[in-house]
Amino acid sequence: MDIFTSKMDLQRHVQALKSVGKTIGFVPTMGFLHEGHLKLVERSVAENDITIMSIFVNPLQFGPNEDYDAYPRNPDKDQVLAKQAGVDVLFMPDSSDMYDQEHAFHIHVLQRTDRLCGKSRPGHFDGVVTILMKLFHIVGPNRVYFGLKDAQQISVVDSLINYFDFPIELVAVETVREQDGLARSSRNVYLTNLERKEAPYLYKALKMGEQQILQGERNVERITQMIHEYIEKNTSGKIDYIELLSFPELRSLSSIQGKVILAIAVQFTRARLIDNTILTVGN
Repeated sequence: MDIFTSKMDLQRHVQALKSVGKTIGFVPTMGFLHEGHLKLVERSVAENDITIMSIFVNPLQFGPNEDYDAYPRNPDKDQVLAKQAGVDVLFMPDSSDMYDQEHAFHIHVLQRTDRLCGKSRPGHFDGVVTILMKLFHIVGPNRVYFGLKDAQQISVVDSLINYFDFPIELVAVETVREQDGLARSSRNVYLTNLERKEAPYLYKALKMGEQQILQGERNVERITQMIHEYIEKNTSGKIDYIELLSFPELRSLSSIQGKVILAIAVQFTRARLIDNTILTVGN
């Protein structure tokens, strides 16, 4: 596995790979790798000649009340896991290499960010698309891989790729879960023992709502209220949102039809957990 810290060196390496016809799969991450990240790598390795992973804790996507310095990091372990998973090229730049001291541009996302996590994290997705635009230009991948746990991120990336005409295929990979249903996340380490026991009820609540839809319930308010009561009864977390929207557009629904997302976010003491289920509903 080759490791690069310079974006210019990586660009030269990628150009050499492309000159001999290699296809490139790209897995952008902020590190502290877990099985969810490695599942993205597994998919990329199966579908491309070369898999490139980036590890970069992007300061632009952290809000004023979010501690960039406290984000979990373990670069040595990340390198071992990436190599074992089959990553061919690991890109680990410093902030000084990715951003000038003074930002010459501010990229603002106008759609798909006023719901779900974007509603309570203003500017977050501006930072996400800024770093992704830079990484897409540096890496020039054929395919890019994201986990469906961060469904709003996938929605925004889908819009980014289409609006700016990036010749990149977006591949959404199913959420990796613990045996009890909890979605794998770097933030799970911040749960207390009690909260860890409570956390699986989030996925149980989603599956309960999904079952109601599949059985014919079409009232958005009734479904979200049922989930709200279930989470309040079974966890000590504070509900941030419970939303049922079209996907990937993330628009409000007058009726539950077509491809939809049922998504939740719950704040525990030191960890804010998100999860979702996506389904297609007929007439």
